Amino acid sequence: MIFVIALREFKSLFLAPLAWAVLTTLQIVFALIFTGGIYSYSDNPAEAGVTVAIATPLFAWASVLLLFIIPLLTMRLISEEHRNKTLPLLFSAPISMTEIILGKYLGVLLFLFIVIAMVALMIMSLLLGGTLDFGLLAAQMMGLLLLLSSFTAVGLYMSTRTQSPAVAATLTFGILISLWLLELLRNFLDPELLTYLSVINHYTSLLEGQIDTADVAYYLLFSTLFVVLSIRHLDTKRLGI
Repeated sequence: MIFVIALREFKSLFLAPLAWAVLTTLQIVFALIFTGGIYSYSDNPAEAGVTVAIATPLFAWASVLLLFIIPLLTMRLISEEHRNKTLPLLFSAPISMTEIILGKYLGVLLFLFIVIAMVALMIMSLLLGGTLDFGLLAAQMMGLLLLLSSFTAVGLYMSTRTQSPAVAATLTFGILISLWLLELLRNFLDPELLTYLSVINHYTSLLEGQIDTADVAYYLLFSTLFVVLSIRHLDTKRLGI
């Protein structure tokens, strides 16, 4: 049932212009960054190789762009059910809250797989005129997937907390940007704790090709935490109806 809900959620994204606008905009921006990287590398070839010179900045920019976009993709997951008064019907269906939440979560991730594939295919085109570091590229792709999974989990949870999609998107963006900028508090709080909590620090390590189990565990635990919170919150609401 989870995959049925996921597929339904994935298809519903393309029924609205938002998904098409997001993919078009990202493709244009990625192409500009990619082309700029190629010209820059052609003028000043880096000793580290084409993957570091072109792919790494592209993946770095992808994380920044999707920080702004994911709140728009997740804001309507549950809050729209609230607003349309269809949540009681969802609660009465013969499916668990776990299936509902995981289905909606995976539906958005399927869409994000397309975005990651767009970036990967763009980089793979470099094979026509050079070589790539596939180990580094795999680490970067895995890092982006883990990062986006955690972003999506936060957005899903915020969508369960409010009836307004706009409020859900704003709260999601606020939490994500706060976790991104935790480094600014290093002079006031425990630097090691802030380094571990900051979502960008773990991603930076993966961008550099350093696959550390601590970084992978951080993202998995982060995503699991917010998915479980979403399930618990909906279960509480279901019992209250």
